[in-house]
Amino acid sequence: MGERFRIVWSEAALRDFESILDHVGLEDGLPAAEAVHRLLLPAIESLSSLPGRCRVIPELRAIGVTEYRERIVRPYRVCFRVHGADVVLVAVLDGRRDLEEVLMDRALRL
Repeated sequence: MGERFRIVWSEAALRDFESILDHVGLEDGLPAAEAVHRLLLPAIESLSSLPGRCRVIPELRAIGVTEYRERIVRPYRVCFRVHGADVVLVAVLDGRRDLEEVLMDRALRL
């Protein structure tokens, strides 16, 4: 059996996840939000084994930052970094949004 990692949600990632579910629920109804929940949660939980199989985030790789990876669950992007025995979720984003815009917005709010 391979090494197991603990999934750790950052506050930002948890807010992202809840915001996505809220948005889908308001736009498309509760059954659609439940479907997104059933889609995303198992994919996130699967990061507890072999998180290194996921790709480095291309926008960050382009500027030399390689410690952040992502799991694509179309149309969503689950962004994380491995820190020791933890997989730290840093963002859960709608992949149709511009990642640079999201990061800039978050940086300005700090």
